[in-house]
Parts: sequence; C-alpha cells; structure tokens
Amino acid sequence: MGMTTKETFTCQHCGAEADITLEGFESVADVIKREKKLPCKSCGRGLPWTDREDIKALRLAIKAEKDAYQAYLKAAKQTKNPKGRDMFQQLSEFEMNHYQKLNALLKSLQEKGEWILYEGTSLKKKKIPLKTQKPIGQEQLTDMDALKIGVREEKKAQTYYRSMAELAKDPRGKDMYKRLADEEALHEKLLNDQYYSLHNTGIWSWGD
Repeated sequence: MGMTTKETFTCQHCGAEADITLEGFESVADVIKREKKLPCKSCGRGLPWTDREDIKALRLAIKAEKDAYQAYLKAAKQTKNPKGRDMFQQLSEFEMNHYQKLNALLKSLQEKGEWILYEGTSLKKKKIPLKTQKPIGQEQLTDMDALKIGVREEKKAQTYYRSMAELAKDPRGKDMYKRLADEEALHEKLLNDQYYSLHNTGIWSWGD
C-alpha cells in the first residue's frame, strides 16, 4: 500500500485540526492505548472514535489501495522477467480487489450505516516453466528496489489494518480488517522471499 493521503480530524471542543496518515494519528496504536480516544493536541480533551472517524480512516485506506494497485502495475510493466511480471500483476489485481471491497464498504456505511462481509482473496500461483536469463545490472537493482518498497508499504498496511480492527466496533468490521491485515502479511512474506531469492541467487522463485 502507498502512503500519500491525509485525512483531517477536527476537535469537537476547540476546532483544532490534525491529520491522520497510514502511520496513524500520532500512531493509531496510541489511540488504542488511550482507550480508543484521540486527545486534541491543542486543548488536550479526549475525542471518541466515532462513525465519522471510521469513514475518514476508510477513505485513507481506499486511496492507499489504489496507490498500491498502480505501483504494482507499474512494476509489472517494468520488469523483463516473466515470473516477476506475473507476480506483480497478480499483486496489482489483489490490491484492486481490496480497493473495490473497501469502496463497497464505504458506500454501505454512508447509505445504510452497515458493515459488509469480506470473505478474503487469494493469490493463484501458476507454474511458469519458461527459462529466462538472470536479471543483471540496473534491471536487477530496479526489481529489488520495487520489492523492497513493496515490503515496506505492506508492513505499514498490516499495522494500519490491525489497528483499525481494534477500533472497529462492528464484528464484521473487525473481521474484515483482520483479513485485510493477514492478506497484506502474506504479500510482505511473498515480496521478502522474492527479494532474498534475487539477492542470493539472482533468480525469481515465484511460480516454482
């Protein structure tokens, strides 16, 4: 997931504003420690996590999933290795599915005030028997850079979704965010495995 968007929260007591990013309002984890209240940095009074905050945090996740989709699609187009191309393409489709599901959730919350069920998504490894040469020079560096960035963003996504699972009051919301976090954890492991395979052997292991 990418991290380029901010959502603004306004103190209902003094009107001061603060931003939330994927790394949190201060840190989303800090919100949980403070019994799910956001202290205003201006007046110090506690702000309860409400449906309004749910929607703002959801919009942030939607934008991040769209950024992730575009980043993986770009990586798929840039790599010359068919295994790398297939993996990045599948990850882009995976993030697009997250984007669509979160948009459906946003619509449901806005129109009906209801959370939706999310049954999860899975990657489909396919055997790629085509033998290709090892990437060399700048090509390998570009692939490894893309993998490294992906690992970093997937870690942020996991932390964000696990925090949101703690904050969500509806059982369906908790379950959805937990599933999303678990899926981002799988992405992180996959990207890490490919990174170390390229680093140690110069070969993509996806599809083996």
